[in-house]
Amino acid sequence: MLTIAYIGNGKSANRYHLPFALKLKDQIKVKTIYSRSGRQNWQPIAGVHYTTTLADIYEDPEIQLVVVSTPSHTHYSVAKDVLNHGKNVLVEKPFTETSAEAQELFELAKQKQLFIQCYQNRRFDSDYLTTQKVIESGVLGDLLEVEMHFDYFRPEVPTNVDHFSLDTSYLYGHACHTLDQVIAYFGEPDDVHYDVRQLLGSDRMNDYFDIDLYYGALKVSVKSSYFRIKSRPSFVVYGKKGMFVKADKDRQEYDLKHFYMPNHADFGIDQPENYGTLTYIDDAGQYHEEAVVSEVGDYSRVYAGVYDSIINGQPKLVKDEETLLQVKMLETGIQQCRH
Repeated sequence: MLTIAYIGNGKSANRYHLPFALKLKDQIKVKTIYSRSGRQNWQPIAGVHYTTTLADIYEDPEIQLVVVSTPSHTHYSVAKDVLNHGKNVLVEKPFTETSAEAQELFELAKQKQLFIQCYQNRRFDSDYLTTQKVIESGVLGDLLEVEMHFDYFRPEVPTNVDHFSLDTSYLYGHACHTLDQVIAYFGEPDDVHYDVRQLLGSDRMNDYFDIDLYYGALKVSVKSSYFRIKSRPSFVVYGKKGMFVKADKDRQEYDLKHFYMPNHADFGIDQPENYGTLTYIDDAGQYHEEAVVSEVGDYSRVYAGVYDSIINGQPKLVKDEETLLQVKMLETGIQQCRH
C-alpha cells in the first residue's frame, strides 16, 4: 500500500487527483490533506485527515508520497521542501517555471534517493490514445502532419486579466498538456518553431500559441486559443495514404466538471457520436471511411505508475528528460511575449 498526502485542497486536488487515487483502493491510501487556509469548499472524504499544519505530513512516517497541487508558481519551492523533509513527491503541471528549477529538483531527489515526477495525466486521454492506435495500425502510411488543438471560447478570461504572469499564461497552463503528449510519443524534435501571442496586447495574459515541432519530414503542430467560438478538432493526422480526425476531446474532464465520478462504469467513455473518422486508401486501391471506436482514457493510470515506481521499483512513467525538455520549450516560447 502506498500512503499519500496532498498539499493543496482546491480544484486541482479534488477534481483531477483524488477521484483517481481513491479509485485504486488496493494500492493507495489517502491519509492527509493540507491547505493553508483550512477552507473546505469540496465534499470532505471520509477517513481523511484535513489539516492546516504541514508537520502533520512531514512528521508522519507512514506517509510515503506527497502530491503538490498548489498554484504553479509555488511548485518549485513546495516540492523542494517536501524532498528536504524526506518524502517522495508528485508535482502537478507545469512542473516548474524554469528548466534550472526542474534540474535542481531532479538532482536533489537523486541525492536523497527519492522519487519525483510530474503529473502528466493527459497521457491517458482517450483521444490521444485513440490517435496512437490509428497511427500504429499503419493504414495512414508514412506520417506527414499531426495537428493537435486545445481550444476554448472564453474571451472574458483574458479580458479580465490585465497583466502578464506565468501563472495566467495560456502556454504554461495548456501546452503543459499537449507538448508532453508530443514528447512522450514522438520524442525530442529536430527543430521547433514558436508563435506565442498576447492577442489583447502588451502586458496582457498570453492567450494564444501555435508551436510546430519537426521530426524529419513530419510536422507536429500544437495549437490553442481562447478565441475559437467553434473548436478545431482535437487531433487531425495526415499520412501518405489517408487521414484521421478526432473532433471531440477526452470526456473525463467533462464528466468531472459535472461531478460524475470514475466510480461510474461509463465515466469518460465516448459515445458513437464522439468517435473519430478514419479515411484511407488500402493497398488494393480501395477507398475506406469508417468510425474508430475510442480507447478508454483513465487518469488513474498515472497513480498506478507512481505506485509501481515507489513500491515495485519500476521506471518512472514520466522520464526526467521529458519534463526538462518540456519546461525548456515553455521557457523559450514565452520569451516571445511582450511582458
